[in-house]
Formats: sequence, structure tokens, C-alpha cells
Amino acid sequence: MSKKILICDDSGIARKQLARVLPQEWDAEVAFAVNGQEALDYIQQNPVDVLFLDLNMPVLDGYQTLEALQMIPNAPQVLVVSGDVQAQALKRVTDLGAIDFLKKPVDKDDLYQAIEKHGLFGSGVTAGLVVTGSAADDFSLSQCLQEVSNVAMGRAASVLADMLNVFVKLPVPKVNILEVSELQMALTYGSMNTGRCSAVTQGFVGAGIAMEALLIFSDSSFPDMAKLLNVTEDIDRALEVELQMDISSVLIGPFIKALGDQLNIDFSYSHPVVLGQHIKVADLINVKRAQWKRTLAVEIVYEVDNYKISCDLMLLFTEDSLSVLENLLSYLVEDE
Repeated sequence: MSKKILICDDSGIARKQLARVLPQEWDAEVAFAVNGQEALDYIQQNPVDVLFLDLNMPVLDGYQTLEALQMIPNAPQVLVVSGDVQAQALKRVTDLGAIDFLKKPVDKDDLYQAIEKHGLFGSGVTAGLVVTGSAADDFSLSQCLQEVSNVAMGRAASVLADMLNVFVKLPVPKVNILEVSELQMALTYGSMNTGRCSAVTQGFVGAGIAMEALLIFSDSSFPDMAKLLNVTEDIDRALEVELQMDISSVLIGPFIKALGDQLNIDFSYSHPVVLGQHIKVADLINVKRAQWKRTLAVEIVYEVDNYKISCDLMLLFTEDSLSVLENLLSYLVEDE
């Protein structure tokens, strides 16, 4: 009997990538959902044997979906597919009933082995893979960049989580082309606490792409940052800079490395520098207003579970980089 497969991911690119690496000989019918709530609604109305589930989604994320599935009779077997490769993420989804975890982008051989390992192929006559509905249609540069940023975000968070033995909460990356006047509104810290922040900036270039990584720390994060890094002395400005540099090296470096790996680029980089301490977001933007003007911006907010630590990573690409990025990211949507 044909297996009923549901792929749940908010990214149309991720849905398409996964659908095209499923074994073509698998006697299965494939459908799609764009978030956890849509997946649950579908499962309650249709038979589903296997659910491929993303973790970081709007409306209802993967963790919430796994919890809800525990209350549904004859719920499908769940294989989590995520860019969040933290050890605690793997433990959490396993505790919630997932039978396996596959990291994005999914390797065809790893997927095949997981399907075979859990006996999901079934038996009998093989009719081949049937896809009902569309994974997605055309993709914009922003959608493509969002997906590769999602993978890079997960790799960076895993490094930080391993170093500090914490769980890093990850959002869906935001990607927008912004005028400098819109940049302040894109930064979350304008409405947090006193609105004051400190920031580290670092430049990267490679293969015709130029960008600046801007890591912004809410001032309220410093006490818990010091606690996690086992700093016991009083926090002065010099120590704050040290804490900023330690965290930024962990979040920015692995992120850019993972981004470069997906684009097949080895980025050259400048030394990180402190852009400002205890300043308003508006003042931070004014420091770089002349250079930024119009930019393609990727925003990721990292939060550490059970700690008052939140930092905002902004990647600001030059306008000249857009056409190069479009060409490099076209592989994400090309059919094999």
C-alpha cells in the first residue's frame, strides 16, 4: 500500500529540496504544509504515515507540533528536518517522539538510510513516487537567502550552545531590501528595555560579494553573558568589549563559514571592531549612514533559553552584491 507523506516547512525552497531527494522508487504520495498548524489540520483530515517536520516555523513550530501530535490517535511517524543542529534540539525532538533527525540541506544518501532504517519503504509492488500539489512556485532572492541563512544560523547556534552548554532559541531569519531610513525599524532593540545597545561590526568579501556583519547586544544582556562565561569581576567597559568579542567570534565566524560553504565561497574578512557602546539604535545607524544607504539585510535574533541574553545579527550586503547572489543561489531552485 502506498505511503502517505507530508512535508512541513515554512520555506518553499526547503520543501522543494526535500521532495526532489526523496527516493523516486518509493511507493508514496507526497503532500505539503507550510507550518505546524496546517500540518495538524491536514493530518486530522487525511491519513499520513510519515511527516517530515521543520523546527523553526511561524504560527506553530516543530516542537509545538510534536507536542500536539501526542494527542492525536494514529499520528504519523516523524522525521525532523532542520538547520538547528544543537545537541539539545536533537534531544528535545527525540523526547517528543520524533524517530530521526536530518540536518538541512538533506543529503540524499542520509535520507535513504533513514527511510530504510525505520522500515518506511513498506513492501509489495512499487508504483513510484507521486507528488500531489506543488512544493512552491517561483522563488525570490530573499527566499533563497533566507533558506541558506537558516542553515548557517543553526550551525552558529550549535557552536555557541556547545561552548556554553545552553540552548539557543532560533527564529525564522528575516530578509529585506532596505533603505537606511528603514534599518532602524528592522532592528528589534529600538523597543527593548531602554533601547540602548552595544555593537560589533566585521566586514567580509568574496567572489564579488561584499557584506558587513553587525552583531548588536542589548545592554541588559551583559550580566548573564558574564555569568555564562564564568566572569566574576565587576563589569566595566573594557570587560564588556571582551564579552562582545568572545560572543561575536562564536556567532559571526561559524555563520559566515556555513554561508560560504553553501555558496562555495571562502570569504576574506577584516578584524572585528566595536561600533558603539551603550548607545541608542538611531545613533548606531547614524555611524554608518553614509556607507549603508540601500542594503539587502538579513536579520537573526538569537536568544539563550533561561537567560536574559539576546543579540541581533544583521548581515548587510552591498547593492552591487545582489546580482552575484542571485546567480550563486540559483542552484537552490534548479531541478536535477
